[in-house]
Amino acid sequence: MSDDNQRRQAGKFIDEQKPRFAFYLGLLGGLGVMFAVGFFILLGLYTGDGEGKTAKNTNTGPALGVAAPSPTPSAPTPTPGNVNVAAVTSDDWVMGDRNAKVSIIEFSDYSCPFCTRVHPTIQQIVDDYDGDVNWVFRHFPLTSIHPSAQRQAEGAECAGELGGNDGFWAYTDAIFGGGISDPSQAAAAAGVDAGDFTECLNSGRQRQAVQSDAAQATAAGGRGTPYSIVVAGDQRIPVSGAVPIDRFTSIIDPLL
Repeated sequence: MSDDNQRRQAGKFIDEQKPRFAFYLGLLGGLGVMFAVGFFILLGLYTGDGEGKTAKNTNTGPALGVAAPSPTPSAPTPTPGNVNVAAVTSDDWVMGDRNAKVSIIEFSDYSCPFCTRVHPTIQQIVDDYDGDVNWVFRHFPLTSIHPSAQRQAEGAECAGELGGNDGFWAYTDAIFGGGISDPSQAAAAAGVDAGDFTECLNSGRQRQAVQSDAAQATAAGGRGTPYSIVVAGDQRIPVSGAVPIDRFTSIIDPLL
C-alpha cells in the first residue's frame, strides 16, 4: 500500500473515532455532573436530618400530663405567679388539715392516666408534711378525649353530697387507687347508698359544680391534666403534669 493510501486510511479511522470519542466523553461528563449534584443533595438531606434529630432530642423528658388532646405533654418548670385561682373554702374537698400553711389545689380528670399516676404522689406529700400541707381536689374533665370523665366527676360530687368529705375521697381513691371506672361501683366501694347515689347522679344536679371547677381551671392557666397550683399566702405556683415528688417538695419547702 502506498504512503498516500496509508495516510488516507489512517485519517479515515481517526475521523470515524472522533464522533464516538465525543459521545463517550459527553456521557462521562454528564455522569460526572449527575454524581456531583446527587452528592450535594444527599449531603443536604443528611445534614437536615441531623439537625432535626438534634432539635427533637432537646425536648426529652417523661410524659407528665394529658393535654387536650395531647397524650404526652411535658411539665414546664414551675415559677411563682399571680395565678387566678379561687381561695380554698369550706365547700372544697380537702385531704389533710384544712388550716395547713400550704395547699395543693389539683384540677383533675378521673379518666386521665396521668392523674392516676400523680394521685399517690400527692397522698404521700400530705402524709409526709403532716399538718403542714393539704390537698384540695377540683374537677377538670377533658370530655373531648375522655367522654366518661364528666359523669365520673358528677359521681364524685354525689358521693361527697351523700358521704361528706370522707365519702368524696373514698370514691376518688376507688377510681384512682382501685382501678374502678364505673361511678356506681366507685360509690359502692365508698360505702354510699346505691339508690340515693343513682338518684343524685341521674338528676344532673352536680353538673354545674363540675363545670364551674373546669372553667376555673382554664382561667387559672390549665391546658391539661393534672394541673396543680401550690398555694401559700400570696404565692400561687402552677405545676403541670404528673411530676415526681421532688418537684413538689422543691416548691413546698421554701414556703414553710
